[in-house]
Amino acid sequence: MNIEELSKSQLILLTILVNFVTSVATGILTVSLLDHAPAFVTQTVNRVVEHTIETVAAAPTSIIQSPAPSNQDLVTAAIGAGATRAVAIYAATTGTSSPAITVGTYLPKSRAVATAALDALPKEALIEFSNGSYIPASLAHEGGGITIYGFSDTAALPKVSVPILIPSGELRLGATALAITADGSAATGIVARISSKGIFTTLPDIGAGSAAVDLSGNLIGIGAGGIAGFLISTDRITALLTATSTTATSTSTAK
Repeated sequence: MNIEELSKSQLILLTILVNFVTSVATGILTVSLLDHAPAFVTQTVNRVVEHTIETVAAAPTSIIQSPAPSNQDLVTAAIGAGATRAVAIYAATTGTSSPAITVGTYLPKSRAVATAALDALPKEALIEFSNGSYIPASLAHEGGGITIYGFSDTAALPKVSVPILIPSGELRLGATALAITADGSAATGIVARISSKGIFTTLPDIGAGSAAVDLSGNLIGIGAGGIAGFLISTDRITALLTATSTTATSTSTAK
């Protein structure tokens, strides 16, 4: 048969057959040569083969993925992230000579501090950060039970992890809620109920202005104070941060 008359399939099969016969012949020839080769040559070939097999066998171990973090690891990391953003708020007139008026949570992306609104909050404050630094701040917005303090454009603020403000509509019943209370204790709970008034959790009274976070360390609410487990939702914080003025915010809240 003329090879030019073969079809493509037949040519592929012929190529495979030739390769197979060549491989068999090469193997037989190699074994035959090794039988007549000096001992040191045979030992060298065997070492190369053994080393190649060990390398191939060990290769899959390098792509084994590390185990996923446990729930305890997530809780610890989230509480740690929340702790780095916790701040104490002092009156600028008295400074640290008198006790802190309240606590709050630092929002690095917005260069602001959010806390629960209290009658005693001053317009000019001194903010104590977790790294021990003290930076002046001024009242920027207030409304809906939230007070926002802002910093000057030239203030050198600490670098901490940036939290996402989780809208109440994205929270799910039973989701984990973590917090650092006003006295510095860690507290854990779950989201029990979500309403237009705020977020109800199984957390204790974490104190006015203390932040509650999820397992990723993102902000889910601010402690209102006085009611165990009740949080002011981040929706109100977001509304204040995007407001153009306190007056406009107060007007929209009244409506």
